Amino acid sequence: MHHNPDPCLVNTFETRLHQLGRAPLRRTTITTLQINLGKRCNQTCQHCHVNAGPARTEMMTRQTADRILDWLAHTTIPTVDLTGGAPELNPNFRYLVESCRTLRRHVIDRCNLTVLFEPGQHDLAEFLADNRVEIIASLPCYLPNNVDAQRGDGVFDKSIRALQILNALGYGTAPDLPLNLVYNPLGDTLPPQQAQLEADYRHHLRAHYGIVFNHLYTLTNMPIARFAAWLHREGRYDSYLQLLIAKFNPATLDHLMCRTTLSIGWRGEVYDCDFNQMLDLRWCNHQPLYLWDITVADTENRPIITGPHCFGCTAGCGSSCTGALTS
Repeated sequence: MHHNPDPCLVNTFETRLHQLGRAPLRRTTITTLQINLGKRCNQTCQHCHVNAGPARTEMMTRQTADRILDWLAHTTIPTVDLTGGAPELNPNFRYLVESCRTLRRHVIDRCNLTVLFEPGQHDLAEFLADNRVEIIASLPCYLPNNVDAQRGDGVFDKSIRALQILNALGYGTAPDLPLNLVYNPLGDTLPPQQAQLEADYRHHLRAHYGIVFNHLYTLTNMPIARFAAWLHREGRYDSYLQLLIAKFNPATLDHLMCRTTLSIGWRGEVYDCDFNQMLDLRWCNHQPLYLWDITVADTENRPIITGPHCFGCTAGCGSSCTGALTS
């Protein structure tokens, strides 16, 4: 199977790997199948690497969902991670959740919280709790002004209300209802130390709103899509990339999510990670590969397609869909 990266997208990160004797970066065993259900979202966030929003029409069909489920049924991959856009806005979201639970897989929903108040979603929180779905929820700050600046007016208050609803159902306290929050910086800086920020979030949200949660994940803003456009407008793209390169941490390489997560696009295409998906760095074998074109064995030890954006996941303490990679 062949890769399809543009050489100028690969060089700087790949060069660093060669210098360390770590090239090429290779996949290990898949522990998570991450499925992007489409780009439609009820929010338009400044940092969004998907360029998601209310006007986007890309959505996974029932037929594609069934093909993915059929493939999954023949594997032992333990976790299915549903993302978007707002994955819950896909008409097949609940069908996918129930089907994955029937297959005895752990399901994660990457939730923006405000989707709980969208038309037709009045029972979404109860549905997620009934199916024991882990929630990883975006809350880029515990202060209203910062959240609304990044995600839109009124988003903070709605997010707090959503978290209180989830807490009332047992999220954040019941062992089988994990509620994890996601922080990302407002602009072109690296996230602060995860453990200290988690302590700050925990204290502030409990003291002011009575909210509890399990973990806080810090994510680095990736210099792609909408965030890259913002960096270019501000004349800060080059300086941000240089910051990521300067903070490169080799200790993150063994823990990168691309080594254990398989990313699936809304049409069923295969990628090493969600970021590669947004850059269309898809797996190819003379033609683009779909999930049903490969087996789990095809993924083992396969070289990972990299590019300069990979410095985002390897800067400082590292970054992944489950937060920092090193302490």
